[in-house]
Amino acid sequence: MNLFDSLVDAYVWVQLSFFESVVQPLAFAWGAGNLLDKAYDGTGWLLVGLLQVLVLVLVIGPLERWRPVEPVQDAQAVKVDVLYTLIHRLGLFKLMMFFSFENILESIFGNLRAEGFPTFHLDALWPGVSDGAVFSFILYLIVFDFANYWVHRAQHGSNAWWALHSLHHSQRQMTMWSDNRNHVLDDVVTTLLLSMLALLIGVGPGQFVALVALSQLSESLQHANFKCSFGFWGDRLWVSPRFHRLHHSIGVGHETQGPHTLGGHNFGVLLPCWDMLFKTASFQNRYDPTGVRDQVEQGRDYGRGFWAQQKRGLQRLFQS
Repeated sequence: MNLFDSLVDAYVWVQLSFFESVVQPLAFAWGAGNLLDKAYDGTGWLLVGLLQVLVLVLVIGPLERWRPVEPVQDAQAVKVDVLYTLIHRLGLFKLMMFFSFENILESIFGNLRAEGFPTFHLDALWPGVSDGAVFSFILYLIVFDFANYWVHRAQHGSNAWWALHSLHHSQRQMTMWSDNRNHVLDDVVTTLLLSMLALLIGVGPGQFVALVALSQLSESLQHANFKCSFGFWGDRLWVSPRFHRLHHSIGVGHETQGPHTLGGHNFGVLLPCWDMLFKTASFQNRYDPTGVRDQVEQGRDYGRGFWAQQKRGLQRLFQS
């Protein structure tokens, strides 16, 4: 058994133990015994989220204090980002998706399988690979990152979608907590697209959790108030904090060919190769202020608290 399989087995054991000792008794006590399969999946997301928060506090937090790009002067804005992070990483948003849109998607695909449509597995196109688990994970990571790149391009290329996604860019004090600062409707759309992709190419539930967890941890580091690049070659292999900060820089990351044209640079979520391939990469050695141009030039209000930010996003959407 290799290290990858050992880690998977250890995680499955912890998930099963926590589910049987804590979650399952609570489900029966609340009269939700018919939802045990959803509860088991939710246990996995909760454990992964707790591990991520621990990494944020114990690893990335000290890095921010060691080499900050800028002093944090708006602690309240950061506190709101912490709330976004806890909602997403501890499974509250995922729980809402489970019992709404994702449940509809799974029902549709379940009905198709019942009608005789086979389940497609992308990794089955390469049978006999020596280490199937690692190969499958890397393959699905590349496919998902390619899809994420184009979803991100669409968020910046459509006036309607940018009206929602601009909330993510409106943080002037970017920290490790800023990754999940998104409009709920923006998150619903992107989550549905990626969940549909997972069902179409046959990603297993455990693989999907691992892919999302790795992506989220990497994105937390990318958003950190941490002055860091991975060097000339490293920045071209994996998205670094410097590479992604340029994406959030005012007038650089969300604009091309003038101050009022949507677009930008550095859309890659994990791999910069897509930006390099499609000519959207910028590897400049600079750390600019972050935010949206109309915040600075027009004083546009993106909201201070969670509900105000959600409301402003809907207002921008209807005005777009």
